[in-house]
Amino acid sequence: MIRHATLQRTAEVVMIFGIIALCQPWNLFLHRYGLTIVLVGLITFMLTGWFGPKGDAAPPAQPGKEGH
Repeated sequence: MIRHATLQRTAEVVMIFGIIALCQPWNLFLHRYGLTIVLVGLITFMLTGWFGPKGDAAPPAQPGKEGH
């Protein structure tokens, strides 16, 4: 099974690669599909946030208990 953190880090790397592909002028294939690469990374990143492990979140603070 793929770990949540590994998949999220991979999605970040894919987004960075897509931005680099958009900015480079040498390869038309990478330039043409750079936005698609960024979108695939973004959707993967969003899905890992939605369907990731639930135990990482901190419990919500009690109202009226701030600074006391």
